[in-house]
Amino acid sequence: MARVKRGVTTHARHKKVIDQSKGFFGRSSTNYRIALERLEKSLQYAYRDRRVKKREFRGLWIQRINAAVREHGLTYSRFIDGLKRAGIEMDRKVLAAIAYDDPTSFGEIVKKVQAALA
Repeated sequence: MARVKRGVTTHARHKKVIDQSKGFFGRSSTNYRIALERLEKSLQYAYRDRRVKKREFRGLWIQRINAAVREHGLTYSRFIDGLKRAGIEMDRKVLAAIAYDDPTSFGEIVKKVQAALA
């Protein structure tokens, strides 16, 4: 039976890790053993932060809506309550975009909310 040499597969596996760790600092991008550790950690961070990103964006949308609503004399919580009472079904992402890009349209939404609260 012929002898099996694994140099090609090992080299390919190492090359894959080194390619993925391109841009890491110092030996983390050139040394296989160190690159593998840094790569595994970076993939953990990437997995975790895909979820954290969603939380952070929701917080940003809420801050933008709150700032825009306070210009009209309301608070964020009263505004959200008024939205529900007025039957306006818009998510925070869309509301924040309207508040940021088109303040006049957002003002119309606020007027409807204030009417529903009154």
